[in-house]
Amino acid sequence: MSRVTEDTTEVGARDEGASPIPREDGGAATAKHESLRRALADMIDEGLAPHEALPSERELMQRFGVSRMTVRRAVERLAQEGRVYRVQGAGTFVADPSTISKSLHLTSFSEDIRARRMEPGSRLVEMSRTGADMACARDLFVEPGTALVHIVRLRLADGEPMCLENVWLPEALVPGLAEHGDPDSLYRWLDRAGAAPEKADQTIRATVVDSEQARLLGVPPNFPALVVHRVTRDARGRAVERAISLYRADRYDFRVTISRERR
Repeated sequence: MSRVTEDTTEVGARDEGASPIPREDGGAATAKHESLRRALADMIDEGLAPHEALPSERELMQRFGVSRMTVRRAVERLAQEGRVYRVQGAGTFVADPSTISKSLHLTSFSEDIRARRMEPGSRLVEMSRTGADMACARDLFVEPGTALVHIVRLRLADGEPMCLENVWLPEALVPGLAEHGDPDSLYRWLDRAGAAPEKADQTIRATVVDSEQARLLGVPPNFPALVVHRVTRDARGRAVERAISLYRADRYDFRVTISRERR
């Protein structure tokens, strides 16, 4: 395994005989934490089992000759990608690839699945124009009856059903979407409209699936699930998406890092 070298701006004097940071893109130095992230990903792929602990921060600092800040940034990237998870006071552990872990970063379903080295997919269940009912009008800050595009999709990972997704978008933001058929990326449509998703408010609660939801998700009726209600906003604060997503609880979880305030 190659050594990840550390710049003197973080840790002071450089180790004697340290090799230079690999260079890419016409000579731009690769970020140290990104080099370490790749090295740790290789370590995981080369034999660490799910739920096995990564070496401690101190061990990684000594092994790769980097600072604590670099280690933490690399591990944070791996956590965002769903490759590892952290347990307060116990350490960092390899994530189980059979479970899709969703962080609190605003990412699309496809981005979450690709981060797990799986192939995302979708099956269009319904796409229609509709007028905003009171719930949609409240969440999207539009007048009741405003034209919306309603999309129902079954989201897949390596061909296996993971999520049943209901999305409502203001039609004024995505003209032509209703005629397009199954969109490959709703976020790309919003981006082209100058309404790229920037932040979202969401609530998560436990539920069970009904018979139709069970049929689509390939699970028995009353199977446990997580329902996520999300309202997404762009950089100007406009509500650009309302989504209600039903996730299989056996294959999806949400990871949250919390801390206790000092009193």
